[in-house]
Amino acid sequence: MDSIRPSPAPSKNKLAKKFQKVIHLKTATKNRSNNAFCLLIPQEKLKCCESQQFEKEEIEDAAKESKNRAAMEAFIAKLFATVSSVKAAYAEIQMAQFPYNGEAIQSADQAVVDELKALSELKHSFLKKQIDASPPHVTLMLAEIQEQQSLMKTYEITMKKMQNEIEGKEAQISSLQRELNEAIQNNKSLEKKINASGSFSILDNVKFSEANSKDFIMVLHYALRSIRNFVKLMIKEMVSANWDVEAAANSIQPEVNFVKKDHKGFAFESFVCREIFSGFNDPGFAVRHENQPWPNGGYQKRLFFFDQFKKVKSVSVLQFLKHNPNSFLGKFLKSKYLQLIHPKMEFSFSGNLNQRKLVNSGEYPETEFFKAFAEMGRRVWLLHCLAFSFDHEVSIFQVKKNCRFSEVYMESVTDDIFTAADGDFRVVFTVVPGFKVGQTVVQSQVYLSPARSAANS
Repeated sequence: MDSIRPSPAPSKNKLAKKFQKVIHLKTATKNRSNNAFCLLIPQEKLKCCESQQFEKEEIEDAAKESKNRAAMEAFIAKLFATVSSVKAAYAEIQMAQFPYNGEAIQSADQAVVDELKALSELKHSFLKKQIDASPPHVTLMLAEIQEQQSLMKTYEITMKKMQNEIEGKEAQISSLQRELNEAIQNNKSLEKKINASGSFSILDNVKFSEANSKDFIMVLHYALRSIRNFVKLMIKEMVSANWDVEAAANSIQPEVNFVKKDHKGFAFESFVCREIFSGFNDPGFAVRHENQPWPNGGYQKRLFFFDQFKKVKSVSVLQFLKHNPNSFLGKFLKSKYLQLIHPKMEFSFSGNLNQRKLVNSGEYPETEFFKAFAEMGRRVWLLHCLAFSFDHEVSIFQVKKNCRFSEVYMESVTDDIFTAADGDFRVVFTVVPGFKVGQTVVQSQVYLSPARSAANS
C-alpha cells in the first residue's frame, strides 16, 4: 500500500512574484488617487442635461417672439385707428362744406393735418423698428377706443348727411306735388272754360259739305277716349265696391286666357262698346221716338242730322240736358243708361237706385259717374249724327271669335302679341267695332291670341 504523500509546498520564487504584483498594484492605485479625480458620467444623464438647456433657449425665444408679435399687433391697431381718425376728419370737412361753415372747415382741416402727422410718425417708427414704446396691451386698448370713436363720428356725420338729403327730397316732393295739384286745377279750369264757352276747335272744322271719312275717324277717336275714361271709372267703382273684377271680366268674355293681368280691362271696354254702339245702323239709334222726327231720306235727312251734330258738338252735356230734357240726346242717354247699367251694379256702387229713378223719370243726376256716362253718350251720339249726315252709307260691323286676323279689317289692341308669338293669329273677341264709310274701312280693334291658343279656348 502506497503511503500518502503530502503535496509539495509552493516554491519560494512563485510566492515572491505574486507578492510583488500585489504591492505594485496598490502602489499604482495610490499614486493615481493622489494625482487626479476622475468621475465617469453615464451617457443618458449627459443627453438629459443638453435637452434641458435647449428647451430653456426655446422658451426664451418664444417669449421674445410673443413680445414682438404683441408689439406689432398694437402698432397695426394704432395705425388703423389713425387712418379711421383721418377719414372722420375728412368727413367733417365734407359736412362743413354743404352748407358752408368756415370755422368748421378750418377745424376739420387742422384735424386732418394732425392725423397725417401721426401717420408719418408711425411710418418713421416702423422704419427705425421702434414700435414698442409702451406696453402693447395698453397701446392696443387705446387704439381700439380711438378707432371706435372715429367710426362713431363718421357714422354720425353720414347720418346727418343722409337726413339732410331726405329733407331735401321731401321738400322736392312737396314742391312737385304742389305743381301737380296746380296743373290739375288748371286743367279742370280749362275744361270748364271749354265746356262753358262751347268751343271745340277740332269739331268746329267739320263742315257739312266737306264731311268725309277722315272727319268720321277723328270723331270716332274723340268718342273712344271718353269710352275708355268711363271704363276706367267703372272698374274703379267695382274695386271700391269689393267686386271680383276677374270674375266679372270672365263673365263678359268667358274662357279667355289674358296675356297680362291689366288686359282684363279690354273685356269691360268690349262690353261698353257693344252696348253703347248697339243700334248704330238705325237712324234713331234703336231708340223709340214718337212718329218719325226726321225726313225720310236724301238731302233733307242729311241736313237734319248734321244740324243735330252742330247742336251738341261743343255743349256741356248736363247743362244741355237740363234745358232740353226731351231732346234726342236725352232720350238716347236714358235708353242707353238703363240698358248698360244694371240695377245690381248701380246699387253696389252707390248703395241705392236713386240715379236710376231720376233717369227713368226724365231727370239727370250730377254725380261723377253719370257725368262720365253722359259725356261718353254725347260723343257717341255725335258720331252717329255725323254718319247719317254723309251722302254715302255708314255701317258698323263686329268680328266673330276665332276669325283669322286681317290687317285690312282689324287692328290689335296689344302690339306685344306680335313679338310674343309668330305665325297665325285668331280673334278672341272684338273690343271696338269696325265701320264702313262708303268704300273706306275703319278697322275694328280686336284682342288676339296665337291660333293654337284660340283653338284651345
